[in-house]
Amino acid sequence: MIDIVNIQYQQKETSTDLNKLGMREMQARAFEKKNEQYLLVKAPPASGKSRALMFLALDKLENQGIKKAIVCVPQKMIGSSFKTTDLQSGGFFCDWTIEDKYNLCTPGAANSRSKVKSFHDFLQNKESKILICTHSTFRFACENLKKDIFDNTLLAIDEFHHVSSEEGNVMGELLKKIISESSAHIVAMTGSYFRGDSVPVLTIEDESKFEKVIYNYYEQLNGYKYLKSLGLGFHFYQGKYTSAIMEVLDTNKKTIIHIPHPMSNESTKKKDDEVGFILDSIGDVEKQDPETGVIYVRRKDGKILKIADLVEAELGNIKKISTYLEKMKSVDDIDIIIALNRAQEGFDWPWCEHALTVSYRGSLTQIVQIIGRCTRDSSNKSHAQFTNLIAQPDAKDDLVTYSVNSFLKAVAASLLMESVLAPVWKFKPKMPDDDETPKPGEIKIKGIKKLSPEAEKIIDTQLNDIQALINQNPEVQKSVNGSIDPKVINKVLIPKILKEALPNQSEEVRDQIREQIVCHRNLTDKKIQGDQRLIKFAKKLDVDDIDIDLIDTINPFQEAFEILSKKIDPTVLNTIQETIYSSSSPDISMEEAKILWPKIKEFIKIHKKNPNINSLNPEEKRLAQCFAYLKRENRKYSQTINEK
Repeated sequence: MIDIVNIQYQQKETSTDLNKLGMREMQARAFEKKNEQYLLVKAPPASGKSRALMFLALDKLENQGIKKAIVCVPQKMIGSSFKTTDLQSGGFFCDWTIEDKYNLCTPGAANSRSKVKSFHDFLQNKESKILICTHSTFRFACENLKKDIFDNTLLAIDEFHHVSSEEGNVMGELLKKIISESSAHIVAMTGSYFRGDSVPVLTIEDESKFEKVIYNYYEQLNGYKYLKSLGLGFHFYQGKYTSAIMEVLDTNKKTIIHIPHPMSNESTKKKDDEVGFILDSIGDVEKQDPETGVIYVRRKDGKILKIADLVEAELGNIKKISTYLEKMKSVDDIDIIIALNRAQEGFDWPWCEHALTVSYRGSLTQIVQIIGRCTRDSSNKSHAQFTNLIAQPDAKDDLVTYSVNSFLKAVAASLLMESVLAPVWKFKPKMPDDDETPKPGEIKIKGIKKLSPEAEKIIDTQLNDIQALINQNPEVQKSVNGSIDPKVINKVLIPKILKEALPNQSEEVRDQIREQIVCHRNLTDKKIQGDQRLIKFAKKLDVDDIDIDLIDTINPFQEAFEILSKKIDPTVLNTIQETIYSSSSPDISMEEAKILWPKIKEFIKIHKKNPNINSLNPEEKRLAQCFAYLKRENRKYSQTINEK
């Protein structure tokens, strides 16, 4: 297995410390914004979002004139996170109490008459304060209601990203109407929301009304007691994934395995058979407990492993094992979980050490959720591991382009996850006479522009979203092998993406953001060596000697590609290279041509020839494409002059 990202954490224990109100660090940060009408809380799994919402809701109910609180969750099982909870013993002024009749996350259809009726009864009941329901039940219950019925009501939406990606943005439209037609307060919470991951939940204009609370992944993981490191790695397979899974599955580690969706190219289309093959590869199946659904497998050394199958099609077995998993109290209760889309969120298995995922997941939000399964803090582990098992591109395979694109997307996603899970640095301009020591978490860069208030707000609240848009861009992804000059990526492609993402911002503001993005992409934690403050490029340089022009010459993808290429068969590497060449657009812009022209002249001077468009060297090939473009443009210009 190849780790292209490995992040170290300092075990500060700040994530779990409680203040005098019984609040953890993230919860206290959210509570500071308790008076906001619209609040969007972005915080990682296990940071305590459910309880944070309880604190916020109770304050609005008791102190802010809000009459009712409605909590919406994407799945019924997540509703259990909002069960009656003792908060007073920790120092808060009251407890969170739910009446059974207004907990609508019970078995049965979301659109059932009883659930819709209970929802409507709740709105008319002057005594009852809190209701829990699924997103779907909320949508069905609101179909014939005037939106001003939500005046003086708190609408709390857990796992906010689902309102778009799972439900065709119907919920987004409903929220928009509630915002415009009522005085409702809205608290939206998510562990992994990326704008642009799918259909936007809200328009940029509507989202701008929300005050944001950001508690990043690094703050959470760095504040743990036990977890020291996190690795993100790849393993490639040929043929069927089932034949390779044991190469990366360490059955001594608590592992959740996400098999590919039956509709994906990586699937054998027989999901139950895939589960059976995995079980047989681990050892001999001895029994399945009829009460709990737990499968007992005897490993070759005689050790009995407890395995949960969440792929099983029979509803009864799914209910049994799901109930068992919800009630786990010990590290020994389960060893391995096999799942499709289940157990990605709203599911707490703190002892999980390894998230093993087959095939690339197209949604960045989904990837973060999967990684979050193994990043809980627990005394049984010091290291967490995410492994992506992906098909090795084969030139003989009809799906070679699909495989290569999956490979490129997986690399891009891993590098994005690195920026999400590593420290968030603040980059400030370094003036010639500036001798002041940078503040903790701050790096001064020569030549970088000072951030305007508009740019600073965007960087503080939308950094990951913008990086996600950049990393998902096909042109950027095809730059991993060095076929596109780093300056072109950083000074042509990224500005183009920013212009589309931030059309209402000035070019000056977008350029300030561009510089920050480039710094964040290239000065990651793996390149910043703690207190030594050294940057690893071609050579080691002191941070204080780094300027923005040097940073603009770095391709952040290339290092990852070089690491992977050393572990890939040369034939496979050649297949990847050729597919990138054939699928890459040869279109050259004048902005790129201006950047590459000095390199073309240097190439001709050194090699005594023009760059070859058929070269296997990606850099030479791009120079040749640019040279051909410039010759065409020159001919056009000469023709225009002659016509005059």
